[in-house]
Parts: sequence; structure tokens; C-alpha cells
Amino acid sequence: MEVTERQFDDIIAVHVKSVVFLTQALVPLLNEGGRILNISSGLARVSLPGSGVYGAAKGAVEVLTRYQARELAERGITVNVLAPGAIETDFSGGRVRDDPALNRMVAGMTALGRAGLPDAIGGAAAALLAEGSGWITGQRVEASGGMML
Repeated sequence: MEVTERQFDDIIAVHVKSVVFLTQALVPLLNEGGRILNISSGLARVSLPGSGVYGAAKGAVEVLTRYQARELAERGITVNVLAPGAIETDFSGGRVRDDPALNRMVAGMTALGRAGLPDAIGGAAAALLAEGSGWITGQRVEASGGMML
């Protein structure tokens, strides 16, 4: 409830506007049958106080992904969205990685019993971009270790 208009504009610019205009610029360079993978967040599925604008922006990316999948299907280009859960990275000041209490909390609400590691997201992205994934399009795939099932 305390987001400023400037913060709102920055979040939308980074997480929605960039997806629209980067895709628009790069689609002419994609081969027929290419792949696009947008990035969302588990926060588009669950509601955590203080993350409303970010979660809404990622929700917009998820809807945009479905539209892009329909609009680019004629060229055989697939478009999917990967939604990481809590990952031990620099995101949000490295809180999930560096705050032991937060890390334990995440572990406690995750089926696999720990926060995610960056390599897990890279592997999920590689799978969605692989040659054999050509029949997957317009889908949201969450890589969260089963967070908040």
C-alpha cells in the first residue's frame, strides 16, 4: 500500500513493458519454430504482503505469454512463461539466500524442504527451450520445489 507512482512505473517498465518491446524487436530475427521464454514469479500465484504490484506485473506477463503464443503460432514459435519460486540469488537484496530465518520459512513451505538454487531455474529454462519442447506453448511452468502446494 506504500508504493509510489515512480516505483510502480519502474516495476511495470522492467517486468511488463520490457517484455512487450524486446519481443517486438526480436521476433523478426527468430527462425520459424523458435522459442520464447518469458519469466514470471511464484508471486503471481500466491499473495504475500508487500508484493502486490510486482505480483500483478508478473501476472500481466503470464497473460501476455498466452497472447504471444497465439499470435506467433502461425510461425511455429512457441511462447511459455517460467515462474521461479524463492531462489537463493541477489533478488530483493539476497534475502532468501542471506537471511537464515527467511530461508527456513521458505524451506518450511516448500515440498522439497529448501529454497531453490539458480541452477534449478537454468535447467527448467533449458528444458522449455529444448528442441523436443515444440509442442508446449502458452503454458506457465512453475519451478518452485513445490512451494505452497
